[in-house]
Parts: sequence; C-alpha cells; structure tokens
Amino acid sequence: MTAHDTSPAIDPPAAANALQLHDARPFFEKALAHGVAHGIIDAAKLAAMNTDAPKGMVQIARYFGSEFLRPELEKARDRMVNLISLFLLDTTDGDLQKAAVSLRDNSFLSRSKGGSDMLKRLIAMPESSNFGMGGYADAETPLLAVWSLRSHADYRAELARRSQIAAAISAARWMAEQYDLDDDALEESGADAEAVVRAGLLLQALAPKVGDWPNAVVFEKIATAHRKKKTTADQVRLSLPPGLPADLRDVVQAQHASVLADLPKLLDAATPLRNLLRATSSFRARYFLLDDPLAEVDDYHRNLADLDEEGDAPQPASKTWTKTVQGNEDEPSLLTLFLCLATATPKKTVLTEKTAASLVRKLRKSGWQPALAADFIRANAPGARQADYVDLWNSFVQESQATLLSDMDYQMHDALALLRRECNVVAG
Repeated sequence: MTAHDTSPAIDPPAAANALQLHDARPFFEKALAHGVAHGIIDAAKLAAMNTDAPKGMVQIARYFGSEFLRPELEKARDRMVNLISLFLLDTTDGDLQKAAVSLRDNSFLSRSKGGSDMLKRLIAMPESSNFGMGGYADAETPLLAVWSLRSHADYRAELARRSQIAAAISAARWMAEQYDLDDDALEESGADAEAVVRAGLLLQALAPKVGDWPNAVVFEKIATAHRKKKTTADQVRLSLPPGLPADLRDVVQAQHASVLADLPKLLDAATPLRNLLRATSSFRARYFLLDDPLAEVDDYHRNLADLDEEGDAPQPASKTWTKTVQGNEDEPSLLTLFLCLATATPKKTVLTEKTAASLVRKLRKSGWQPALAADFIRANAPGARQADYVDLWNSFVQESQATLLSDMDYQMHDALALLRRECNVVAG
C-alpha cells in the first residue's frame, strides 16, 4: 500500500472466507462423498454400488446403441451419473444429507431408473399447444438420449414450460367440450390451445346461447348483430365460464387481456369484418374458428346479387376465392391452398416450416381428401382457369402422395423437402 492509499487492509483469512469454490462435480458424486465422509454410506453399500454400476452402464448402452463399443459405454456412464443426479436433486431439493440417505436406503439402479422415469414423463408432456403437433412414441428414445445428458436446471425449465402448455391444452379441451367439440376436430384443424380459449371467452360473452362452435360465417353474423345493436367493448362482460375447474382458472384468466384488447376492433363498425376474419389475418390466428369452405361458398351464393342470368359469360372467381387467394395465384401458393383444403386445415397460401410439419403429421395420421380441393376449385375458381387448376392439383397428388404418406420417412425430411420445392413454405 502507498502512503496515499487510505483503503482498509484486507485480512487474509477474511478474504479466504469471502471466496466460495465452485464444485463442478455431478450432484451424485457430491452426495456419495458426503455420505462416506459422514458415515451414512458404509463399505458394504459402496461394494454393492460397485457391483450394480457396470450392470447399469451396460443396460443404458444397450438401450441407446451398443454395449460392445467403448465410447458407448463411456457415454452410458455419463448418462447414468446424470440420471441419478437429476433424481436426487429433484427429490431432495439439493440437500446432500437427504441425498446420501436416499443412496443408502435404495438400490443404485433404482436411483438411475428414477431419473429415467422423470425424463420419460417430461418427454410425454406436450411440447406445443397446437393440437396438430402431437408427438410419436418412436421419438422417445432419441429425445431421452438428449435429455439424459442435460442439467437439472434445464429439466426444471422445460418442465415449467411444458406444464404451462399442458394447462392451456386442458383448458382448451374443457372449453371445446362445452360445445361438443372433440379432440379429433381440434387436431384436424391444427388448433392452438390459446386460440381455443380466447374464442371460448368471446363466445361466452357475445353469444352465450350458441350451442355449436362456430365457423367464420356464423361468427361474422354474431359480431354483425352486436354491431347493429351498437354494442361497445365496455358493455361486454368478459368473465370466467361457470363450472370452470379451479386448476384451469389461472390459464384462462391469462387470456383475458388479449381478448379485451381485441373487442373494440371487433365491435367497431368501421373495421370490415371480412378483413378481420379472413384465414390469413392476425386476428383470425388468435381465435379458433371451424374451417368450413362449404359454408363460405353457401354464404357467398346467398348474398350474390348479380349472377349472370344467361350463363353465357365465363364464371368469375367467387368472393371466397378472392378472399382466400389474396392475389397469390402462382402455382406454389395455389398448391399450398389446395393441400390445406385436402387436409381440412386452415386455408393458407403460405406455410411456415412448423405449420408444414404439423400438416404432414396430420396427413399421415388422418389421411387426406384431395377431392375437397378439386370441389373447391370447381365451386370458386374463375371458370376459364378451373380445368388448369384441377389438372395442376391432380398432378401434384399423383406425384407427391407416396412421399407425403410414406411411413419410412420418420423424420419427414423427404416430405418437407417436397413441400419446400412444390409449395410455398417459409422459415419462421
């Protein structure tokens, strides 16, 4: 220290006490060392662990690959240590004393299995709130391979995320059940759970006597009726549905703010409802409505006043076609639209990678009906182009069907590559 340095001297023991060494050892190793040091785990228990550990390593290596390769056995050792650490951390809240007792009172392999069971339950939880994004059992092993080497903090964060998703799905299912809408309908439509909840809140507030979940045409009539009555957002009472289970209240309440923010625009007569409710609008994306092309066609015909009485002029594009296509009549956009129609998913002329993957999963699970797209073309496309569009669609169906329905393309690489090449698929 210099003569001008007035800072207090630091006592070496105090400085040492102020530092904490980071112990990077796996929690299992720390619990084992603690147990041995404090007489909790004796020599007999250590011998039993030494006998069980090689068995566990071989079992894990065999499950994920081969027990005959040294690298696989070394990775299996890491997996086993991490699985035991995950289980001990989760069941003892990181208490070394309790963890050491757990190792003493239970078999070594049971602690490893406990960690594996935790991860299997995590992987079984929904990863997305989109009903069309359900997983497959054959994905468990590769996911378990990844998660068996992840940290407890990663596990807890993913558990919290998936728990929120599971709660949203449960709330959406409850909402849908009030209108006799089953899981199959939600899956086929690729509905987002949050969008189902928001639409359910709107229906309860604006049309409490409606018995069936509406399509866009019916919902437009509901909103129009309120506009004619000059209903304001302040007059709409948005509340939790009667009979809603207590454990779902928070997840439903979380959607109130976004619904309240949308109400003024929905009830404002100056905002065209057709723009709000078109399939590609951001508003429509936030509220789940049944996709019913035939209902839209019927509504169009009922409201069309200037039909060509002679039938001599070429049939113009219907309003449904114009609204759906939005000027995107290039072949990739049209094939994207036709594919959505054939799989009964929301009508779009562009798909994100995630939505495209969801569509392929749904197609492979429930099949598709190419005739629906052909019928839509004949009912709505400009008369002069109908034959060309039907030929375009039929050619796509013939050339792509084997790839899209293939049960050998587990990772969907070939199917998604086909959609990127033939349809309108963008990243994001």
